[in-house]
Amino acid sequence: MTFSDLPLIRPLVDAVAQKGYAHPTPIQEQAIPPALEGRDLLGCAQTGTGKTAAFTLPILQQLAEAPRPKGRRPIRALVLTPTRELAIQIEECCRDYAGGTDIRHCVIFGGVSQRPQVDALRRGVDLLVATPGRLLDLVGQGHVSLASVAHFVLDEADRMLDMGFIHDIRRILPLLPERRQTLFFSATMPDDILRLASTMLRDPVHVSVTPPASVVETISQSIRFAEKADKKEALIALVEERPEAATLVFSRTKHGADRIARILTRAGIEARAIHGDKSQGARERAMNDFRSGACRVLIATDIAARGIDISELPLVVNYDLPEVPETYVHRIGRTGRAGHEGVAVSLCSEEERPLLQQILKLTGLQLEEDGTLAVAPPAPPKPRGPHAPKAAAPQPGRNGERSRQGAARGKGSRPAPAEASASDPSRP
Repeated sequence: MTFSDLPLIRPLVDAVAQKGYAHPTPIQEQAIPPALEGRDLLGCAQTGTGKTAAFTLPILQQLAEAPRPKGRRPIRALVLTPTRELAIQIEECCRDYAGGTDIRHCVIFGGVSQRPQVDALRRGVDLLVATPGRLLDLVGQGHVSLASVAHFVLDEADRMLDMGFIHDIRRILPLLPERRQTLFFSATMPDDILRLASTMLRDPVHVSVTPPASVVETISQSIRFAEKADKKEALIALVEERPEAATLVFSRTKHGADRIARILTRAGIEARAIHGDKSQGARERAMNDFRSGACRVLIATDIAARGIDISELPLVVNYDLPEVPETYVHRIGRTGRAGHEGVAVSLCSEEERPLLQQILKLTGLQLEEDGTLAVAPPAPPKPRGPHAPKAAAPQPGRNGERSRQGAARGKGSRPAPAEASASDPSRP
């Protein structure tokens, strides 16, 4: 399928082509047609799947085709997103695709002067991209009215929840017209998110993209067994083994991320933690320190890590194994990008062994005696009948060495990383 096969107007098709995209991603194929029909959507998709274009393109088209109200342009579409980085990315996407239309768009977020944002709003805006805090501030000051919003997007809903924005969202919803289209996107669907979605959506179309559960070949994976009380020493030793390597450590909880940062700092290793309870400024300072090399180790929760975009990250450590095995693939996919070699080490306690087994089952890897993870050999074919001959036993390598496949040292077989579409030049 090409974008010309979708029911998009010519200016949008041309704009997509000018960006070099030829084919829609799976989430775009699923989401764009019902969104153009005005249906509500409940979308489950990770970043890097083309999700932003999946909601911006149909909204831009509906705005372009609808009669424009007389006088100053009211806000007819609102995209709500948790961080200013995401807000800027979405607004850039709107700018890329709306060039052939007369749609005006604007982005507002905190941490900067509100004057330029207020000036843009006074000139009239069709589509507003906003973070919750700054939106409520400007609503309270009388600079923003949401009474004419016909299309509402809640993006990264689970991250909103993690960052404590759920109360802001509940304050914003009553400001919107009841008769509106709502597009609701989240990378995960815990019960809290599903309950929120049920209060916002009417007969939604469900769209979902599951990234491939496989691992890029340039990542060397291994397991180090350590009980909870011993993990801090294991992590310190691991970081000191690679003193020049920038290291991303995953913690299952916000409290755990802070505790790990304190442990490393006391050991003389500069470390920062990022998670939903940290302020925007604190997260940005931590990221800047990590990128500049002022701190060697960044500790993150899974949701906070979505905002991390570093092309060369040599080492990823799972301090806690994830409870959802697919999350393992997303975590270690932060290293080994763009052909660079990467290392992923997981610390596993006895209590976490069932989680490890789930990961091995999902990825098709096996645990070697030295702790590395390697591609599991294919299972022998099953006999077709009672008299079928037994499969020949595999011959050992010379001098008892393992086969080339068994010595893969944790290099899996992955057709594309979890954010593959972001690097596919034919897909937005």
